[in-house]
Amino acid sequence: MRAWVVERPGAMAGGPLRLIDRDVPEPGPGELLVRVSACGVCRTDLHVAEGDLPPHLPGVTPGHEIVGEVVGTGDGARRFAVGDRVGVAWLRGTCGSCAYCRRGAENLCPSSTYTGWDAHGGYAEYTVAPEAYVYALPPAWNDVDVAPLLCAGIIGYRALRRAALPPGGRLGIWGFGGSAHLAAQVALAEGATVHVFTRSAEARSLALALGASSAGDSFDAAPEPLDSAIMFAPAGGLVPAALERLDRGGTLAIAGIHLSDVPVLDYQRHLFQERQIRSVTANTRADGEEFLRLADTFARAEPPRLSVATTPYDLADADRALTDLAADRVNGAAVLVVR
Repeated sequence: MRAWVVERPGAMAGGPLRLIDRDVPEPGPGELLVRVSACGVCRTDLHVAEGDLPPHLPGVTPGHEIVGEVVGTGDGARRFAVGDRVGVAWLRGTCGSCAYCRRGAENLCPSSTYTGWDAHGGYAEYTVAPEAYVYALPPAWNDVDVAPLLCAGIIGYRALRRAALPPGGRLGIWGFGGSAHLAAQVALAEGATVHVFTRSAEARSLALALGASSAGDSFDAAPEPLDSAIMFAPAGGLVPAALERLDRGGTLAIAGIHLSDVPVLDYQRHLFQERQIRSVTANTRADGEEFLRLADTFARAEPPRLSVATTPYDLADADRALTDLAADRVNGAAVLVVR
C-alpha cells in the first residue's frame, strides 16, 4: 500500500515527507483495519512534519481525520462490522484508570496516545485503530466533507465551550482555517455575534459569507468589546491583541496544540477585570460524539446550519497540501482523497 512517512522532520521546503510502499497492516486485538477513503489535513500534521511536536514514532505516517471502511477486525473487536463506515480521530488511547480518566478528562491522561503521532495515521491507503476510539459517522455527510469534522470540528467545538461564550454573546476568532470556520458556524447557529481576525483575504471573504458580522486583519480593532475569543492561529504574538479586545470577565481559549512564544503581558491592559486565558488539550470521546450529533442535526436543518469548505488533494499530493497549509493557501479545510 502507499503511505506517506515523516522521514526527517523539518520545514516543508526541505521535503520532510516521503511516499513509500509497505505492507497492509494487520489489526491487533480490539483493533479495526480501515481502508482509507479520505483524510483531512490538519495543522497538527504540519507540526508533526516540521518537528514543532517532538517525534514519538520514527517514520510516522501523519493524519488523524480519517474516514474509511472497516475491512478487517482483530480478536475481540465487536463494536463495528466489516463494511461499516467509520471515523478515526486524534485521540487513540488512554489508560482509563488515572484520576483524569476517572473524572471524565481523558484528554489529560498522562498515558494518552495519538493517531498520526504515536501510531501511523491516515496519509495512507489503510490504517488500523482501536475500535474503542473510533466513531460512527453521520450518514448525511459524504466522506470528504465529514473528514475535517473529526479533528477540526471536534477541537473547534471544545474550544468554543472552553471560551465560555454566554448565550447571544460576542465572539472573536483569530485565524480562520478548517477548525475556525466550523466553530464559527456552531456559534452563529446558537445565536452568537462573530467577529473574525485573519491576515488572509480569502478567509475574510469566507467568514463574511458564513455570517460573521465583521472580518478584519489580525490586529484590527474589534467593532465591539468581545465576551469570548478563540485563538486558532498558532501565533503567540496575537494573544495580547485578543486579550485587549475582551470585555470585562471575558475568556480567551487557545485551541492549538502548538503556539509560538507569547509576548510579555501587561496585567492592567490584558488580564485585569477578570479576563482569563484557557488552553485546549485534545478532546475527549464524549466531545467527539456530542459534536458529531450536533453536526448531523445542523446539516439536516432547513436551510443547513453547518457546512464544510474543503479543498481536495489526491493522496499522492499530501506534501503539497501541507506546503499550501503552511503558506496559508488553503481556504477552509484540505482533504486527501484516496482513489
